[in-house]
Amino acid sequence: MNDRAAADLDELESRTIYILREAFFSVAPLCMLWSMGKDSTALLWMARKAFLGKVPFPVALLDTGMELPEVYRFRDEISAAWDLDLRNEVCPPESGVDQTLPPGARAAARKTAGLRALIAREQYRGIIVGIRRDEQAIRAKERVFSRRARDGGWDVKGQPPELWDVFVSEIEDGMHLRIHPLLDWTEVDIWRYIKRESIPVVPLYFARDGRRYRSLGEKNITFPIESSAATLDEIIAELATTRAPERAGRSMDHETESAFELLRLGGYM
Repeated sequence: MNDRAAADLDELESRTIYILREAFFSVAPLCMLWSMGKDSTALLWMARKAFLGKVPFPVALLDTGMELPEVYRFRDEISAAWDLDLRNEVCPPESGVDQTLPPGARAAARKTAGLRALIAREQYRGIIVGIRRDEQAIRAKERVFSRRARDGGWDVKGQPPELWDVFVSEIEDGMHLRIHPLLDWTEVDIWRYIKRESIPVVPLYFARDGRRYRSLGEKNITFPIESSAATLDEIIAELATTRAPERAGRSMDHETESAFELLRLGGYM
């Protein structure tokens, strides 16, 4: 990695740590979502850095029971090694979500319902989420501190500006904030950071028999892509040339054009 790329990672890390500390000191009670994917694991690593090795808020998995076995093993190993206050939120069945959504989107909507139940029970006012703007077009419209209505809905047009990294943390009772410390990162930034920091990740990201998972989700709606990238260096090199989208292996992204946007407006991550 050249000096410019290293400096860019330093700047991204510094801003993420700043956002995490701002959230901790201005929003309570607070929780962080952890999917065990590369982004939320890198974010969890930075949360440990931000607070001297100990994450000071609960970490929650929205569990549909459909994660891949390797993902559950990774959860158990890392939560013990990093001494996390891990909460496993069991999501409602698919029959309890909007049946007009396409099948893949219905499966994803279970997590929205699980998050809604978690917030209602614990009265969280802040939820830290590891999404990035470059992942999906609707996510590019997000703010760092993003206000959510009582039902979890997102008013895209009513978001306040965030100038000079001044974040609006005041919300009405019953509302909550989604806090997004990774918005400015790209997929290749995350992988370069994982390599630099030697952060553990789920082995499914590395190619076996010509296929690997580029994005991790439930086993019924996520599939591996063709790839020979079996090391961190090979993944980083592959991202420099590929034209395939990061979520190419997510079935709900191939259903209807509006499915993801409807999920996001209704409270999906």
